[in-house]
Amino acid sequence: MRSIWKGAISFGLVTIPVKLYSATEQKDVTFHQVHRDDGGRIRYKRVCTVDGEEVAYADIAKGYELPSGEVVVLTDEDFEDLPLTTSRRIDVLQFTPAEQIDPIYFAKTYYLEPDAQGAKPYVLLRDALESSGQVAVVKVALRQRESLATLRVRDGVFVLETMLWPDEIRTPDFPFLEEDIEVRAQELKMAESLISTMESDFDPSEYHDTYREALQQVIEAKVAGKEVVPAREEEEAGPAVDLMAALRASVEAAKREREGAPAKPKRAAGGKKAKDEAKEEEKAEEKAPAKRKARKSA
Repeated sequence: MRSIWKGAISFGLVTIPVKLYSATEQKDVTFHQVHRDDGGRIRYKRVCTVDGEEVAYADIAKGYELPSGEVVVLTDEDFEDLPLTTSRRIDVLQFTPAEQIDPIYFAKTYYLEPDAQGAKPYVLLRDALESSGQVAVVKVALRQRESLATLRVRDGVFVLETMLWPDEIRTPDFPFLEEDIEVRAQELKMAESLISTMESDFDPSEYHDTYREALQQVIEAKVAGKEVVPAREEEEAGPAVDLMAALRASVEAAKREREGAPAKPKRAAGGKKAKDEAKEEEKAEEKAPAKRKARKSA
């Protein structure tokens, strides 16, 4: 890996020189736009809409468009004068329990490596932070953008996770939130049973990008000059007509999958038999309190 930024963690009177590395990478299959007939690359020119002339990269500036349509041109000198006080520092602002920070705030993840002279204070802060069970809330400026971030420890290394500002988080405003939607106790119990049946420790190695793998196979087949056989699409399930029946079928399927038993033939969630079974169970549950009350009176 190659470091993309150098600076220092500022913790009280302690300064820890560090290098910043991207902790993640996208594994997308990348494409170029090409001419369909001969495969030639498609190039784009930077052309001014006013005079129609091609513009050299050195002559390009950033422009901010006003509501009136006018444009304010900003040069590199304008950006240099901005007060980025944390331009080469990761300033520790406070320490807080990790569960108090909603993951929706996290934007991008980086690793921090100590510089040669900073190894001892790095390890000291790392061990102290890890034993505290908290994360450090910091402020950092990367690529001319100041961000809040957190410092936590993963596999013996500081992880810096940049965060969005509060005004960058959208508030969910959906009509159903204002509706009075009733959920029956039986449905809730069955849904909780489904969750319990599917509960398992998370192992990310069990999952993989099937779309990317299939796309890579298509490319390899093209290179080899073979016929590309389209992948079979999974049959889409029909709409669940009866919620209780659909939940019950899901619980049974989850149990079979966990036990490794062969799957039974699927019955439509809204089938007559499934509906009748759901109704019988609901009637039995509704009668249970009355029966218990009758026995108590006797």
